[in-house]
Amino acid sequence: MIIGSASSNPGVAQIYWEKYLHPRRQSFAVIIERAKTRNETPTDLDSGLVFDTISGIMLYALIFPPIEFWTTYVRRALSLLLR
Repeated sequence: MIIGSASSNPGVAQIYWEKYLHPRRQSFAVIIERAKTRNETPTDLDSGLVFDTISGIMLYALIFPPIEFWTTYVRRALSLLLR
């Protein structure tokens, strides 16, 4: 319902961004930066784009449940993308 409301109401979208998405996106960026310093990810990896991609995969899987376990699907999709 929140996503549906946010798509048609800029005020709801702004609140959702400020209170929910932006703080999580910032925390995720910290994790990616730590991985970069340990040489676990490419140094040019765009943490915001990865976060957005993960969010898209998860939302899609929630709306259209995959045949396999949800966590397996998300991990498999991320593995494909991060190769």
